Amino acid sequence: MPQPPRVVVALGNPGSEYDGTRHNVGFRVADRLAGLRGRSFHAKGRALRSRVSSDDAEREVWLLQPTTYMNRSGRAVRDVEDECGAWPELLVVCDDFNLPLGKLRCRGQGSAGGQKGLASILDVADGRPVPRLRMGIGDPGRAPAEEFVLRPFKRAEQADVDDMVERAALAIDAWLDDGDLEALIRRANQAEPTPD
Repeated sequence: MPQPPRVVVALGNPGSEYDGTRHNVGFRVADRLAGLRGRSFHAKGRALRSRVSSDDAEREVWLLQPTTYMNRSGRAVRDVEDECGAWPELLVVCDDFNLPLGKLRCRGQGSAGGQKGLASILDVADGRPVPRLRMGIGDPGRAPAEEFVLRPFKRAEQADVDDMVERAALAIDAWLDDGDLEALIRRANQAEPTPD
């Protein structure tokens, strides 16, 4: 019996109006990973999905971009569970305004920390650990967080964002093959922003 798929669940909002916004850096990482593996996305249920090649012959590897909008991302993960008949091996990739711009932080479990897409996935996980790679998008300051995350990055921030997306994608790339979460945590948490 095949093992449940290894799935990168990259969080964001569907639609061109959200391209380039702080909330959509997860989608950018999935796009970069698909590019590294020479794959593209297709619609499947409540997500865009890309099946990527892997060194693990016993396990399929998918990149998933939920099309449910951020706050209902768990529905796309539930669809995967229903399709496979088992809980998948997950890695959630999401933005985090509690981290400085360009900072990566990977953990094997924990709370949602105010990230509503991650909270939605934790709800359907029903106590199972949900590894996550958080990407720092900067501090909202006095701006309401709900507005800040839907704003595009400033021109002066773009180089730092591009660098963060690349570091995240490269850190995840090996995990697609080996599923070694501890190695991913080390790679991501030690991947410091490129100095100016």
